[in-house]
Amino acid sequence: MNIAAIDIGSNGARLLIKSFNKNTTDPSKRLKKLMFVRIPLRLGKDVFTLERISKEREHMMVHMMKGFKQFMKLYQVERYRACATSAMRDAANGKHVMKKIRRESGIRLEIIEGAEEARLLCNNLIEKTDSNQGNFAYIDVGGGSTEVSLLHDGTLTESHSFNIGTLRLLSGKVTAEEEEELKQGLTDYANKYKDIQIIGSGGNINKLYKIGQTDKKRKEISLDELKRLYGILQPMSIEERIAAFNLKDDRADVIVPAAAIFIRVCEYLKATAVRVPNISLADSIVDGLALSDKQKERPDSE
Repeated sequence: MNIAAIDIGSNGARLLIKSFNKNTTDPSKRLKKLMFVRIPLRLGKDVFTLERISKEREHMMVHMMKGFKQFMKLYQVERYRACATSAMRDAANGKHVMKKIRRESGIRLEIIEGAEEARLLCNNLIEKTDSNQGNFAYIDVGGGSTEVSLLHDGTLTESHSFNIGTLRLLSGKVTAEEEEELKQGLTDYANKYKDIQIIGSGGNINKLYKIGQTDKKRKEISLDELKRLYGILQPMSIEERIAAFNLKDDRADVIVPAAAIFIRVCEYLKATAVRVPNISLADSIVDGLALSDKQKERPDSE
């Protein structure tokens, strides 16, 4: 059986298709990636300045979702889930765009809250990592928000969505009050839970890990290395970052505020490194569909 996830974030949109083999008990063979595509949609560029999705980007979304629908047909996808996060939550016309997508592409799109996003990510995190013993902070830095979830001995104990994201920072839409809320919230976490280990997700931390001079066997990037990379990247122009580190256009601008956010998070939580297991929301959605007996099927509409 083939299953799919669509993740529409503030910076990019993703389609992930995997095959699910019900007849094996080997976790490494149960799910196999068949296709992954990422579109630099940049919804946040509209929403965090205009407070709505522009007509131009609305048309882009509809055409993109029609394309995703055709890919799912090509791969004979039987079940899917399509989720949108921060930018769609904040857009004044988000629900209107969601209805238009359903009408023109047949794809049912959900706008999920930060708590649901955290739940999906954490369920996958516990299964894929050794985070079932001790204190862990799962940090997902997106274009519109930063999701922080605290796990104690494998149980999600607290989660919070902070309106501090890479595109919000670039747009100058993060207030001093929101900055203070992040600082105070994470400082309280650090005082309540000792020896917190940070697990990071998102394209930016994955890219920082890849370009950093780190021990690849450890699957983590140190706070010192994050600071070093920030010091190199921050004064560069976008063109210089692209040339020096082989970055895509839509990564070269947001990677700097992402590094700044992870540095702050490490300092507030008194952590010295960020573990990078390369787990995404799209992976979490697909794996949740495959492994949850309670998930209802979502057949494509013709």
